[in-house]
Amino acid sequence: MLYQIIVAVCLVGFAINVVLNLRALRTLRKPGDDSKLPEPAPFVSVLIPARNEEENIVVCLESLQKQDYPNFEILVLDDNSTDRTAELVSQIATKDDRIRLIRGEPLPEGWAGKPFACYQLAEKATGSWLLFVDADTTSAASMLQSVIALALELKPSLLSGFPRQLANSLPEKIAMPVLYFVITSWMPLWWLHRSREPKPSLAIGQFLLFPRDEYWRIGGHKVVSSRILEDVWLGVEVVRHGGRHIAVDLSPVFSTRMYRDIGGMWEGFVKWIYSVAALSRAALIGLIIAGGIFYLAPFYWLWNAYFSLFAPTEWRFVVAFQVALILFMRWLVDSRLKQPLISTFLHPIGFSFLFAAGLYGAWREVVHQGVRWKGRTYDEVSGVE
Repeated sequence: MLYQIIVAVCLVGFAINVVLNLRALRTLRKPGDDSKLPEPAPFVSVLIPARNEEENIVVCLESLQKQDYPNFEILVLDDNSTDRTAELVSQIATKDDRIRLIRGEPLPEGWAGKPFACYQLAEKATGSWLLFVDADTTSAASMLQSVIALALELKPSLLSGFPRQLANSLPEKIAMPVLYFVITSWMPLWWLHRSREPKPSLAIGQFLLFPRDEYWRIGGHKVVSSRILEDVWLGVEVVRHGGRHIAVDLSPVFSTRMYRDIGGMWEGFVKWIYSVAALSRAALIGLIIAGGIFYLAPFYWLWNAYFSLFAPTEWRFVVAFQVALILFMRWLVDSRLKQPLISTFLHPIGFSFLFAAGLYGAWREVVHQGVRWKGRTYDEVSGVE
């Protein structure tokens, strides 16, 4: 009974954190809202690393071409793709002088693929603001105008945040929203943003906006050259150099479809977990245990409490309260960030997928097997730390 009460109390704490996070999270202006920009508007370089992205790159570029922002360029780096990525970008660039195709250099030793691609893009960029976006993203017409207006107001060294995660297949709809739920329930963004001293926030690599001077002041992607989770570590470097890092709700104007099947989701989740394990096995073990105790076990205990003849009856209402609180938190997060609500009600399935990927990623790190991503293999020897 004491165990169940402790879990319930902790879940109340997580719920309070979710509410505070969602209240504090700034939202980009929706299309049609007025955005105050100086004249002339700052020149923005939109930088897209692309490796084997023929399924995504055309939609990404077409959405960026429709921006109502007056002053920007789009640079796409073909990172040694083996498909038609470069050909498709070249076709679009011939009709729009704002778009440039850059041929990526061979990956040097000690670099992970995406940091090196982004570093090459930054060297070619001419804008006073550098916006790194992934090739699997789509932007509303007002995206650039709204994000630059907010950045000029907040004056961050790095602005990132929560894109809307698009999902077409049922497995995607069930599993993908779990990531945002874990982040918003465990990470105190509301406190980090209010702190007078710079504190780490949330950096999601699908959308990273830097003032040009701030990007080069911290050393650019060179300081995270060996990291698979280069976005997280860029956020750390920004804070380490005294800069302010802010996360916002991007869902009204920016969306992404990260994975298209179960295999892609599995590979992506394992890559993320592997990187956490390589950083700190103890921290990952703690997160896995906490996830099992707080976000999976209550559903088991609820089933056991009401359908087992030998289950104690005195804590039935406590575990029912736990499950109701988890579902309430899921509903809050999924509704705010425009995630499929089916994931809310199938939470145990989605979280179990993440839980299994966590165990598998941790095991691969322990036995030094590395992970594969975008056709490349990364391990500790290759510099993934």
